[in-house]
Amino acid sequence: MAKRARKKKVAPIRRAADAPVKLTDKDKKTLKSIVGMGDRVVKIAGLSRAPHLDIPSRSLSNVKFNKSKRFIEMGKGTNKRELFNLSQAKSYMQTMLVASGCKQLIEQGKSTSIRGMYYLLKHTIEGTKEETFNEQSECDPVIEDVEVSLNALREELHVYASNRGSIVGNLVFDDSGDEIDCSRMGSGGYTIPSICEPDIIQFKKCEADFILHVEKDTVWRRFNEDKFWRTHNCILTHGGGQPPRGVRRLLHRMHHELELPVYCLLDNDPWGYYIYSVIKQGSINLAYESRRMAIPGAKFMGLRSKDYDRCELTPSVTIKLSDQDIKRAKQIASYPWFKDKKPWQKEIQTMLKNGFKLEVEALISKDISYVTEQYVPDRLEDRDFLD
Repeated sequence: MAKRARKKKVAPIRRAADAPVKLTDKDKKTLKSIVGMGDRVVKIAGLSRAPHLDIPSRSLSNVKFNKSKRFIEMGKGTNKRELFNLSQAKSYMQTMLVASGCKQLIEQGKSTSIRGMYYLLKHTIEGTKEETFNEQSECDPVIEDVEVSLNALREELHVYASNRGSIVGNLVFDDSGDEIDCSRMGSGGYTIPSICEPDIIQFKKCEADFILHVEKDTVWRRFNEDKFWRTHNCILTHGGGQPPRGVRRLLHRMHHELELPVYCLLDNDPWGYYIYSVIKQGSINLAYESRRMAIPGAKFMGLRSKDYDRCELTPSVTIKLSDQDIKRAKQIASYPWFKDKKPWQKEIQTMLKNGFKLEVEALISKDISYVTEQYVPDRLEDRDFLD
């Protein structure tokens, strides 16, 4: 009879004594703001008044367009969030819970994803069947509430998003101690991190003349495969549709610190117009971060409503505008930053008159490399951009 194999004893994990966390000046400042938020609540309670938080309003009504700076700014409107108001008690608790979670991360010198924060804070409240957060969609806006209340970037709260977007081109930078040569990143390029602050990303060498930002990775891959960035000496980026904050922040830094013009190649539809608006003026929801993300000097290269005729496209590549498309286009046309610009009004009205929209991929009907060998080179030469 065969002998049973002995189970190998696994030595218990020995944890070294917790080393003291060395906080950066930025960490100390953020931690002070979080503690200050808690202290204000305690002070109000000590005065026998209902504990509350004043959360800056992130609604359209509290956003204004600064014409001199040429980007969106948040107004001074706030919403009161009270503990003893039944309709606000849960959101009040969630706000304090997120602030507490961020304090914990900073004190431990650790970071987590937005998803990780949700699970860090999710639990059943003792003595009840009530969950702190039922879904992540409840947690995400509260993180933004804490950001704007503390006037701190999400990354300063040690919370980050998943990486999305790629970069390739004539640029070398340092990413957390590793040298990244964006001209040697292969077919997939370098994934743009969600945190692109100067303490993470330091630019070392740039020989590019401009940045070409395209909407989708499918179009980006055509440019990369055709080595457009090499023949036209540029940096090529994409944001996977609506660019996440990391992509917008990196574009902002390259534009201002490296003095590179930014040209946007996006779909000829309301969504493409909106993406350009977000890159150029900032987003309504994140108006409090416009100064670190908006690029007022960015130019809209295309696709343009007139490209159907200019590029001699066929009806087979057009997509009929839906009722939602028409409604969204009219909303965008009424934005203060588009309202007084005749070229943009003409652009949007031409699309509505056409009754259809066009994706950048529609240019493939001309030739697989038409967009890289004809369309964009022509636009760079004739400088026919929308601003």
